[in-house]
Amino acid sequence: MTQSQPDFEHLRLEMVETQLRERGITNERLLDIMEHIPRHIFVSEKYQVDAYEDKPLPIPCGQTISQPYMVAVMTELLELHTESKVLEIGTGSGYQAAILGRLVKSVISIERHEALAALARKLLQSISVDNVIVQVGDGTLGTPEQALFDSIIVTAGGPDVPKSLMNQLVIGGRMVCPVGNRKSQKLIVVIRHADGYKKIKNTKCRFVPLIGLEGWST
Repeated sequence: MTQSQPDFEHLRLEMVETQLRERGITNERLLDIMEHIPRHIFVSEKYQVDAYEDKPLPIPCGQTISQPYMVAVMTELLELHTESKVLEIGTGSGYQAAILGRLVKSVISIERHEALAALARKLLQSISVDNVIVQVGDGTLGTPEQALFDSIIVTAGGPDVPKSLMNQLVIGGRMVCPVGNRKSQKLIVVIRHADGYKKIKNTKCRFVPLIGLEGWST
């Protein structure tokens, strides 16, 4: 006898109300989108029953899908607009990219694992998110030929904010990046001004390592 399918729609609503809204997420567009994006398809079948719990989950290539609350916090910190052009570093299986794609005009997402990039493209297509371009490469270097970006989000933790990414922000643009050691980081919000950059420390977090020329070597 097989187990019945969980009520994912109810679980998403509960996630939004208890994990996000009650913990201070106030962006109504973001909350609505997260209520409708099927997070369970972005994890392997064995973890789907846990997809709407407040925790990260494993995905292929030794990576993780971030906990819903951290996804919401980072997205809200970007202060996105419908016409924003966004760069994401660390596509993973595509959940964060799907949310960004529903929020803004265009998204470029860079993933270093070819298998994950292919999976993300397939999953994004399956839910008709067609304004996200997934590329394979060293995310710490960004994509200067496609810059500048209104917002940049980095979903892996590095020893510092990559300078190449800072240089790819528009004046007035914002970046959110976890910075620290391999076991613990803090979110850093970077705002580019005409005369330089302002960095603001935010909440504690823990992400997989940001691997690349301007991140960790391995």
